Amino acid sequence: PEPPEGGWGWVVMLAAMWCNGAVFGIQNSCGVLFVSMLKLFGGSEDKQLAFKTAWVSSLSMGMVFFCSPIVSIFTDLFGCRKVAVIGAAVGFVGLLSSSFVSTIEPLYFTYGVLFACGCSFAYQPSLVILGHYFKKRLGLVNGIVTAGSSLFTVSLPFLLRVLIDSVGLYNTLRVLCILMFILFLAGFTYKPLVSNAKDKEGGKKGKFRFPPEKKICNFSVFKVLSYRIWALGIPAALFGYFVPYVHLMKHVKDRFGDSVPEEVLLLCLGITSGVGRLIFGRVADYVPGAKKVYLQVASFFFIGLMSMMIPLCHVFGGLIAVCLFMGLFDGCFICIMAPIAFELVGAQDVSQAIGFLLGLMSIPMTVGPPIAGLLYDHLGTYDVAFYLAGVPPLIGGAILCFIPWVHERQKLKERAKPVDGETTEKMLENESTLVLDTTVKPVKEMESGL
Repeated sequence: PEPPEGGWGWVVMLAAMWCNGAVFGIQNSCGVLFVSMLKLFGGSEDKQLAFKTAWVSSLSMGMVFFCSPIVSIFTDLFGCRKVAVIGAAVGFVGLLSSSFVSTIEPLYFTYGVLFACGCSFAYQPSLVILGHYFKKRLGLVNGIVTAGSSLFTVSLPFLLRVLIDSVGLYNTLRVLCILMFILFLAGFTYKPLVSNAKDKEGGKKGKFRFPPEKKICNFSVFKVLSYRIWALGIPAALFGYFVPYVHLMKHVKDRFGDSVPEEVLLLCLGITSGVGRLIFGRVADYVPGAKKVYLQVASFFFIGLMSMMIPLCHVFGGLIAVCLFMGLFDGCFICIMAPIAFELVGAQDVSQAIGFLLGLMSIPMTVGPPIAGLLYDHLGTYDVAFYLAGVPPLIGGAILCFIPWVHERQKLKERAKPVDGETTEKMLENESTLVLDTTVKPVKEMESGL
């Protein structure tokens, strides 16, 4: 059916906005939880404490993306509402069980796997369902929905700091369960529009038929060379991407002590990330074709540069400036993911193309923060970790530079194919005309003779 462009869709939009905010607000505020976990589970005899603790947050963010290809399949099979509701319920159970652990190791499963998998299953349907209700206003609605994560990233660190100081980490996690419970209720608003006749008939008969295997897992996107380069360059750039989110709060405490409000840095990241999504999303509309990739190249260049600038900032104001720029280009990187995927593989395969890419992104995002924690445990400072975190974005950006050139060559080849087909077709037409002439002329001559 045609999208209604409103009506119940506005309720769905608010629910999806809450989903974006709750999921990524908690994930992006992990730096505050990281410092609290170090205090609660730490001991002077543990020389690998930062390494062990960093795995909790990095596993959680990594699993959100790692599950994306699986979630896209389940969403296609069972619908947005069922997947979102079950996902939120699993996330609620994972977060609640995390508040009852006594050591760091169980958090790897309860927070890093169970909670994160629930978030992933709740998050992806919130983006898919928007396309059911909006078409002309989809850009506007997507902007409002993704702004939810910026809004929560701005406000949640301050709330977490107040809660941790007043009621402790365990009770703070229980308070966060309220966000997940509301997310559970929000999933019920993802009302599917009227399905087609075949779906109705299948439902009446009580039969469930799986679609063809090619439709469930569409690996044909990897046949596109420009997409393969994109799927290599983006993960390569992200080995250092999540390091500041996890370790920046601890770095500020080590360098400036308790004299500065370190949560302000997450506030700066959240605000400028939202601004960056709005600005660069609009700019991308004016950049033709695959050249949109150059915006991601620029964003990775500045993100890498800002990561390397963090150890050089001996004044808190300098760190604020760094976080403002980092958030701006973080928003640029995120907002043009879908437009680039559309340009590289086309509208038909864009959903699974993004799903596969998010799955590949999970590996570097998971590995980066623990390596930074390991370096801190051995060196006693984050300086080297932040310098190294700036290198992968520069390398990934350099790889992405090849995409527009490769994509143009692919398009030229595709244009050449129809031309060849047309010439062959014309040759066949000429042959058929000659055959027709040779058969028709004798017949006419015989008729005139008679």
